[in-house]
Amino acid sequence: MVKIDSLIKRYGDFTLDVSMNTPRGKVTGLVGRNGAGKTTTIKALLGLIKTDGGSVTVMGKDAAALTAEDRKKIGAALAESGFSGLLRVKDVADILAAMYDDADRDSFLRICGKFGLPDDKPIKEFSTGMKAKLRVLAALSHRSDLLIMDEPTAGLDVEARNEILDMLRDYLTENEDCSILISSHISSDLENLCDDIYLINNGKIILHEDTDRLLDSYGVMRVDEETYGTLDKQHILAVRKENFGYSCFADDRRYYEENCPGIVIQKGSIDDLILIMVGGELL
Repeated sequence: MVKIDSLIKRYGDFTLDVSMNTPRGKVTGLVGRNGAGKTTTIKALLGLIKTDGGSVTVMGKDAAALTAEDRKKIGAALAESGFSGLLRVKDVADILAAMYDDADRDSFLRICGKFGLPDDKPIKEFSTGMKAKLRVLAALSHRSDLLIMDEPTAGLDVEARNEILDMLRDYLTENEDCSILISSHISSDLENLCDDIYLINNGKIILHEDTDRLLDSYGVMRVDEETYGTLDKQHILAVRKENFGYSCFADDRRYYEENCPGIVIQKGSIDDLILIMVGGELL
Protein backbone atom coordinates (compact mmCIF):
# COMPACT_ATOMS: atom_id res chain seq x y z
CA MET A 1 0.00 0.00 0.00
CA VAL A 2 2.91 2.35 0.82
CA LYS A 3 6.51 1.91 -0.28
CA ILE A 4 9.21 4.37 0.76
CA ASP A 5 12.58 3.88 -0.93
CA SER A 6 15.62 5.83 0.30
CA LEU A 7 13.56 8.91 1.15
CA ILE A 8 15.83 11.85 1.91
CA LYS A 9 14.93 15.10 3.69
CA ARG A 10 17.49 17.49 5.14
CA TYR A 11 16.90 20.05 7.89
CA GLY A 12 20.17 21.74 8.84
CA ASP A 13 22.25 19.09 10.59
CA PHE A 14 19.37 16.57 10.55
CA THR A 15 18.99 14.18 7.62
CA LEU A 16 16.07 11.80 7.21
CA ASP A 17 17.01 8.70 5.18
CA VAL A 18 14.39 5.95 5.42
CA SER A 19 13.02 2.98 3.51
CA MET A 20 9.89 1.13 4.66
CA ASN A 21 6.74 -0.63 3.47
CA THR A 22 3.15 -0.72 4.68
CA PRO A 23 1.49 -3.88 3.28
CA ARG A 24 -2.17 -4.02 2.36
CA GLY A 25 -4.39 -5.10 5.22
CA LYS A 26 -1.69 -4.62 7.85
CA VAL A 27 -0.99 -2.14 10.63
CA THR A 28 2.57 -0.81 10.56
CA GLY A 29 4.02 1.08 13.50
CA LEU A 30 6.72 3.74 13.34
CA VAL A 31 8.20 4.17 16.79
CA GLY A 32 10.93 6.38 18.15
CA ARG A 33 11.68 9.25 20.47
CA ASN A 34 10.39 12.76 19.82
CA GLY A 35 12.51 14.31 17.09
CA ALA A 36 13.58 10.96 15.63
CA GLY A 37 11.94 11.65 12.25
CA LYS A 38 8.46 10.13 12.55
CA THR A 39 6.47 13.23 11.64
CA THR A 40 8.88 14.20 8.86
CA THR A 41 8.43 10.74 7.31
CA ILE A 42 4.65 11.03 7.42
CA LYS A 43 4.62 14.58 6.03
CA ALA A 44 6.86 13.45 3.16
CA LEU A 45 4.57 10.50 2.52
CA LEU A 46 1.56 12.80 2.29
CA GLY A 47 3.38 15.27 0.05
CA LEU A 48 3.24 18.03 2.67
CA ILE A 49 6.96 18.78 2.45
CA LYS A 50 9.43 18.81 -0.40
CA THR A 51 11.97 16.00 -0.20
CA ASP A 52 15.61 15.89 -1.30
CA GLY A 53 15.69 12.42 -2.83
CA GLY A 54 14.22 8.92 -2.96
CA SER A 55 10.73 7.83 -3.90
CA VAL A 56 7.35 7.33 -2.26
CA THR A 57 4.74 5.05 -3.81
CA VAL A 58 1.19 5.15 -2.46
CA MET A 59 -1.49 2.72 -3.64
CA GLY A 60 0.68 1.82 -6.63
CA LYS A 61 1.34 5.42 -7.74
CA ASP A 62 4.10 7.91 -7.21
CA ALA A 63 2.94 10.05 -4.31
CA ALA A 64 3.42 13.24 -6.34
CA ALA A 65 1.08 11.88 -9.04
CA LEU A 66 -1.87 11.12 -6.76
CA THR A 67 -5.09 12.66 -8.03
CA ALA A 68 -7.80 14.28 -5.93
CA GLU A 69 -9.80 11.06 -6.25
CA ASP A 70 -6.80 9.02 -5.10
CA ARG A 71 -6.40 11.23 -2.04
CA LYS A 72 -10.01 10.63 -1.07
CA LYS A 73 -8.97 7.03 -0.37
CA ILE A 74 -6.51 8.23 2.29
CA GLY A 75 -7.54 9.17 5.81
CA ALA A 76 -5.02 11.16 7.83
CA ALA A 77 -4.92 12.32 11.44
CA LEU A 78 -1.91 14.53 12.07
CA ALA A 79 -0.90 15.85 15.47
CA GLU A 80 -0.48 19.40 14.17
CA SER A 81 -3.70 19.51 12.14
CA GLY A 82 -7.25 20.13 13.17
CA PHE A 83 -10.43 21.99 12.39
CA SER A 84 -11.03 25.66 13.06
CA GLY A 85 -12.00 26.21 16.67
CA LEU A 86 -15.05 28.12 15.51
CA LEU A 87 -16.54 25.04 13.84
CA ARG A 88 -18.86 22.59 15.58
CA VAL A 89 -19.00 18.84 15.07
CA LYS A 90 -22.12 19.22 12.94
CA ASP A 91 -20.18 21.64 10.71
CA VAL A 92 -17.40 19.08 10.38
CA ALA A 93 -20.03 16.48 9.43
CA ASP A 94 -21.29 18.77 6.66
CA ILE A 95 -17.75 19.33 5.36
CA LEU A 96 -16.95 15.61 5.30
CA ALA A 97 -20.25 14.77 3.56
CA ALA A 98 -19.50 17.37 0.90
CA MET A 99 -15.93 16.15 0.36
CA TYR A 100 -16.47 12.38 0.35
CA ASP A 101 -19.24 10.45 -1.38
CA ASP A 102 -19.16 7.68 1.21
CA ALA A 103 -19.04 9.88 4.31
CA ASP A 104 -22.38 9.37 6.08
CA ARG A 105 -23.22 12.57 7.95
CA ASP A 106 -25.71 10.98 10.35
CA SER A 107 -23.44 8.05 11.15
CA PHE A 108 -20.56 10.43 11.83
CA LEU A 109 -22.68 12.47 14.23
CA ARG A 110 -23.87 9.31 16.01
CA ILE A 111 -20.37 7.97 16.57
CA CYS A 112 -19.14 11.40 17.70
CA GLY A 113 -21.93 11.38 20.27
CA LYS A 114 -20.94 7.89 21.34
CA PHE A 115 -17.45 9.19 22.13
CA GLY A 116 -18.69 12.23 24.02
CA LEU A 117 -18.33 14.88 21.33
CA PRO A 118 -21.32 17.28 21.37
CA ASP A 119 -22.44 18.35 17.90
CA ASP A 120 -23.23 22.01 18.68
CA LYS A 121 -20.27 23.07 20.84
CA PRO A 122 -17.39 25.05 19.25
CA ILE A 123 -14.29 22.90 18.87
CA LYS A 124 -12.21 25.59 20.62
CA GLU A 125 -14.00 24.58 23.82
CA PHE A 126 -13.04 20.90 23.44
CA SER A 127 -10.39 19.29 25.63
CA THR A 128 -7.17 17.95 24.09
CA GLY A 129 -8.61 14.43 24.18
CA MET A 130 -11.85 15.49 22.50
CA LYS A 131 -9.94 17.20 19.68
CA ALA A 132 -7.80 14.09 19.19
CA LYS A 133 -10.89 11.87 18.99
CA LEU A 134 -12.46 14.21 16.45
CA ARG A 135 -9.35 14.10 14.22
CA VAL A 136 -9.35 10.30 14.25
CA LEU A 137 -13.10 9.97 13.68
CA ALA A 138 -12.89 12.38 10.75
CA ALA A 139 -10.10 10.27 9.22
CA LEU A 140 -12.23 7.14 9.65
CA SER A 141 -15.44 8.70 8.35
CA HIS A 142 -15.04 8.00 4.64
CA ARG A 143 -13.92 4.36 4.65
CA SER A 144 -10.34 4.99 3.56
CA ASP A 145 -8.14 2.31 2.01
CA LEU A 146 -5.13 3.81 3.78
CA LEU A 147 -5.04 5.46 7.19
CA ILE A 148 -2.07 7.53 8.29
CA MET A 149 -1.94 8.45 11.97
CA ASP A 150 0.78 10.65 13.42
CA GLU A 151 0.93 10.37 17.22
CA PRO A 152 -2.88 10.07 17.56
CA THR A 153 -2.69 9.41 21.31
CA ALA A 154 0.06 11.86 22.28
CA GLY A 155 -0.68 13.88 25.40
CA LEU A 156 -3.84 11.95 26.29
CA ASP A 157 -4.79 10.20 29.49
CA VAL A 158 -5.16 6.41 29.55
CA GLU A 159 -8.94 6.48 29.08
CA ALA A 160 -8.80 8.75 26.02
CA ARG A 161 -5.93 6.71 24.52
CA ASN A 162 -7.89 3.50 24.92
CA GLU A 163 -10.93 5.06 23.27
CA ILE A 164 -8.89 6.05 20.22
CA LEU A 165 -7.25 2.62 19.99
CA ASP A 166 -10.70 1.02 20.22
CA MET A 167 -11.85 3.20 17.31
CA LEU A 168 -8.98 1.87 15.19
CA ARG A 169 -9.57 -1.75 16.19
CA ASP A 170 -13.27 -1.50 15.35
CA TYR A 171 -12.44 0.08 12.00
CA LEU A 172 -10.00 -2.72 11.18
CA THR A 173 -12.60 -5.35 12.04
CA GLU A 174 -15.01 -3.79 9.56
CA ASN A 175 -12.39 -2.99 6.87
CA GLU A 176 -9.98 -5.93 6.70
CA ASP A 177 -8.19 -4.71 3.55
CA CYS A 178 -7.40 -1.30 5.01
CA SER A 179 -3.76 -0.48 5.73
CA ILE A 180 -2.68 1.70 8.63
CA LEU A 181 0.60 3.50 9.25
CA ILE A 182 0.71 4.81 12.82
CA SER A 183 3.53 6.63 14.56
CA SER A 184 3.88 6.83 18.32
CA HIS A 185 6.40 7.08 21.13
CA ILE A 186 3.96 5.21 23.42
CA SER A 187 5.04 1.58 23.09
CA SER A 188 1.94 -0.06 24.58
CA ASP A 189 -0.21 1.48 21.83
CA LEU A 190 1.85 -0.25 19.17
CA GLU A 191 2.33 -3.59 20.94
CA ASN A 192 -1.41 -4.24 20.94
CA LEU A 193 -2.23 -2.86 17.50
CA CYS A 194 0.57 -3.27 14.97
CA ASP A 195 1.56 -6.24 12.82
CA ASP A 196 5.10 -4.97 12.42
CA ILE A 197 7.20 -2.15 13.80
CA TYR A 198 9.94 0.12 12.48
CA LEU A 199 12.23 1.81 14.98
CA ILE A 200 13.57 5.17 13.81
CA ASN A 201 16.38 7.15 15.43
CA ASN A 202 18.12 10.30 14.20
CA GLY A 203 16.35 9.99 10.86
CA LYS A 204 17.37 6.37 10.22
CA ILE A 205 15.47 3.09 10.51
CA ILE A 206 17.58 1.01 12.89
CA LEU A 207 15.26 -1.99 13.24
CA HIS A 208 12.26 -3.53 11.47
CA GLU A 209 10.55 -6.55 13.02
CA ASP A 210 7.27 -8.44 13.15
CA THR A 211 5.58 -7.41 16.41
CA ASP A 212 4.79 -10.96 17.52
CA ARG A 213 8.39 -12.06 17.01
CA LEU A 214 9.66 -8.96 18.78
CA LEU A 215 7.56 -9.72 21.84
CA ASP A 216 7.99 -13.52 21.76
CA SER A 217 11.64 -13.98 20.81
CA TYR A 218 13.57 -10.86 21.76
CA GLY A 219 15.01 -10.45 25.22
CA VAL A 220 17.14 -8.36 27.57
CA MET A 221 20.16 -9.59 29.53
CA ARG A 222 21.72 -7.55 32.29
CA VAL A 223 25.21 -8.82 33.06
CA ASP A 224 28.39 -7.65 34.76
CA GLU A 225 31.41 -6.63 32.71
CA GLU A 226 33.26 -9.94 33.16
CA THR A 227 30.26 -11.99 32.00
CA TYR A 228 29.68 -9.66 29.07
CA GLY A 229 33.22 -10.35 27.88
CA THR A 230 32.50 -14.08 27.66
CA LEU A 231 29.13 -13.83 25.89
CA ASP A 232 28.55 -15.13 22.38
CA LYS A 233 27.31 -11.92 20.75
CA GLN A 234 25.89 -13.35 17.53
CA HIS A 235 22.30 -12.60 18.60
CA ILE A 236 22.93 -9.32 20.44
CA LEU A 237 21.69 -6.28 18.53
CA ALA A 238 22.68 -3.53 20.94
CA VAL A 239 24.26 -2.95 24.34
CA ARG A 240 24.04 -0.14 26.85
CA LYS A 241 26.69 0.50 29.50
CA GLU A 242 25.27 0.47 33.03
CA ASN A 243 26.73 0.87 36.53
CA PHE A 244 26.59 -2.91 37.01
CA GLY A 245 27.97 -3.75 33.55
CA TYR A 246 25.83 -4.00 30.41
CA SER A 247 22.21 -4.29 29.31
CA CYS A 248 22.09 -6.40 26.15
CA PHE A 249 19.18 -6.55 23.71
CA ALA A 250 19.07 -9.86 21.84
CA ASP A 251 16.91 -11.08 18.96
CA ASP A 252 16.88 -14.73 20.15
CA ARG A 253 16.09 -15.05 23.84
CA ARG A 254 15.89 -18.84 23.73
CA TYR A 255 19.42 -19.17 22.37
CA TYR A 256 20.82 -17.60 25.53
CA GLU A 257 18.39 -19.45 27.78
CA GLU A 258 19.61 -22.77 26.34
CA ASN A 259 23.31 -21.95 26.08
CA CYS A 260 23.89 -19.66 29.07
CA PRO A 261 21.99 -21.28 31.96
CA GLY A 262 23.54 -19.03 34.58
CA ILE A 263 22.30 -15.84 32.93
CA VAL A 264 18.86 -14.36 33.43
CA ILE A 265 17.32 -13.08 30.21
CA GLN A 266 13.96 -11.40 30.36
CA LYS A 267 11.29 -11.00 27.71
CA GLY A 268 11.90 -7.77 25.82
CA SER A 269 9.38 -4.98 25.36
CA ILE A 270 9.25 -2.14 22.86
CA ASP A 271 10.32 0.19 25.69
CA ASP A 272 13.44 -1.95 26.18
CA LEU A 273 14.02 -1.87 22.45
CA ILE A 274 13.96 1.92 22.38
CA LEU A 275 16.01 2.45 25.53
CA ILE A 276 18.82 0.07 24.60
CA MET A 277 18.98 0.46 20.82
CA VAL A 278 18.62 4.24 20.93
CA GLY A 279 20.61 4.85 24.12
CA GLY A 280 23.25 2.20 23.58
CA GLU A 281 25.69 0.92 20.97
CA LEU A 282 24.46 -1.07 17.97
CA LEU A 283 26.40 -4.28 17.27
